[in-house]
Amino acid sequence: MNLRRDGARPLVVGHRGAAAVAPENTLASLEAAVRAGVDVVEFDVSPGLVLAHSPTEAPVDAISLAAALDYLAGTNVGVHLDVKLGGYERDVVAALRNHRLTERAVLSTALPAVGRALADAAPDLPRAIGYPRDRFGVSRIHWPAAPTAAGAAALRAAMPLRIPLLLRQARATALALHHTLCSRAAIATAHRLGAAVLAWPVSDAAGAVRMASLGVDAIVTDDPETTLEALSARLH
Repeated sequence: MNLRRDGARPLVVGHRGAAAVAPENTLASLEAAVRAGVDVVEFDVSPGLVLAHSPTEAPVDAISLAAALDYLAGTNVGVHLDVKLGGYERDVVAALRNHRLTERAVLSTALPAVGRALADAAPDLPRAIGYPRDRFGVSRIHWPAAPTAAGAAALRAAMPLRIPLLLRQARATALALHHTLCSRAAIATAHRLGAAVLAWPVSDAAGAVRMASLGVDAIVTDDPETTLEALSARLH
């Protein structure tokens, strides 16, 4: 899958399916994302090849990676697998190959060691390093709130210097960056290194338009329908 957009509309990626519409990392959430018209559907893969943000956060209606890929193989959307921990990277890649989904797949992780293992297992697939690591539920925080605005701004200013190291440490070909850390300078740095930028999680219309104006390649969103509508309105 080619993630680089080079000025075209950013890809819309359903975050954990469509987490604003149905419980995240469930079949219902994947189905909601596909119905909304996403370009790519993203979900978490935890140990045991189960869709879950972590082994202790499996949804009530948890499904296996095989079940998710069985469903998605019958659609035309891209597939984005976020590998949460290490030790089963080759099993994830094998599942993609068994379902013949590698041509429309992207892998990601927030752990550089896992990124390197994915690079060994699937050198032919796009691989994103996520930053920062979402172990404390960063994606659920509406940044930047007043107490965190200064910290977010400082980290955003430093991102262009951090990006080469992040990509190199994980042997990544793309960068999944929290939207508060996205800037024109950061995106230009990643692009100069040949890496696409995925902004996450962006679920309001204004945020989607802002990320598109910065030049991100993909917008990872809990609410794909709202994001698609906002981007469509921007183009007309």
